[in-house]
Amino acid sequence: MRIVVAEDLYLLRDGMVRLIEACGHEVVATAATGPETLDALRKWRPDVAVIDVRMPPTQSDEGLRAALAARREMPRLPVLVLSQHVEQLYARELLADGSGAVGYLLKESVFDADQFIGALERVAGGGTAMDPAVIAKLLSAGSPGRGLERLTERELSVLGLMAEGLSNQAIGRRLFLSESAISKYTTSMFGKLGISDDDDSNRRVLAVLAYLNAPSS
Repeated sequence: MRIVVAEDLYLLRDGMVRLIEACGHEVVATAATGPETLDALRKWRPDVAVIDVRMPPTQSDEGLRAALAARREMPRLPVLVLSQHVEQLYARELLADGSGAVGYLLKESVFDADQFIGALERVAGGGTAMDPAVIAKLLSAGSPGRGLERLTERELSVLGLMAEGLSNQAIGRRLFLSESAISKYTTSMFGKLGISDDDDSNRRVLAVLAYLNAPSS
């Protein structure tokens, strides 16, 4: 994969570059500010980009803004965003167009090479990869809303793992259930959420978006 890495902290940026290249992928450009990030994405149109949310010059959500701007210009540009803290809004904004190919990880997840590279590959393939900490926060947030109250406890568990980016097979292994059982749960879940069966990957993105749109209090 051809990857752009945008992170203003040199040591973390260099560490990610070394890890990515050690796994056989190519880092075509790096960036340390929001404007540099957008320029690099426009120039290289990578297979996937890793972008820190908070970057100079504002140190607010400069990286996220650059990612969203790039996706408006280049629809479905795969983007994996990194954040120091759990912010539900960031994940929701990334998924707002319903097209997938986005991920949201806490920076600490970078130190788990398998999780980080796995998330990169899922996002590059058009899927989603949400940090388990984000999912845990949503699960503890109270009443789900937006149709999620109709889901059973098991269906919510399946949806939470789907939001992390896991396939039906991987969800089955995590919950000690067969893949066919997980398929039945997802079919029921899509029906309760009013999501049509025109495209399975798109359905998964829409379901995750409904999950992330749940009220946070």
